[in-house]
Amino acid sequence: MSLAAVKQPPAADRVYTHVKQGVLDRRYEGGTLLTEGELAEAVGVSRTPVREALLRLEAEGLIRLYPKKGALVLPVSAQEIADVVETRLLVEEHAARKAVPASPVLIERLEQLLARQKEQAAAGDFAAAAVADRCFHAEIVRSGGNEILSRLYDQLRDRQLRMGVAVMHSHPDRIAKTLAEHDEILQALRSGDPEAAVAVVHRHIGWFSHLARGEVR
Repeated sequence: MSLAAVKQPPAADRVYTHVKQGVLDRRYEGGTLLTEGELAEAVGVSRTPVREALLRLEAEGLIRLYPKKGALVLPVSAQEIADVVETRLLVEEHAARKAVPASPVLIERLEQLLARQKEQAAAGDFAAAAVADRCFHAEIVRSGGNEILSRLYDQLRDRQLRMGVAVMHSHPDRIAKTLAEHDEILQALRSGDPEAAVAVVHRHIGWFSHLARGEVR
């Protein structure tokens, strides 16, 4: 095997991925203070790439840097939830209407993602189930063929994943409801009823708006 084939990503990228994944799957919950030394040891790098990675994560709004102290993992705020919900409603209601009539390829892909999400939720793998959840909605958005809307929606990816995992942990009773509503969306698309699809999407996403009254922990 060539050296190029086994070459690791740059040190800063490895730290960035480590911390970001930890935040998204709640190993590093909101309010956690991360130090450069701890992260350098965890990833096996020096402190210089740790600082570079933390600056990138601060720019993305996941952490806040405090000189000589470390990096604070920011909780999911009420305003962030409200902003994401508002943006998702605008994009996804339009996408649901545009997805009808749904192609057999889209229906098959949504069926696969829903089956995967059900298995992951049953196994208690909330991080993976949140990814499948986001992919389910992203497939509908992408089916419209509007690249600008798709890119806008993809910019919400990390925020959606983080909120999705947080909600599954704090509201475990919501998981079954989410899966049932995904079934409803799929059925509306199968039956070619755009207004029914939009109505379910509105109810499904709108539920999160009540979380904007307080932080998800």
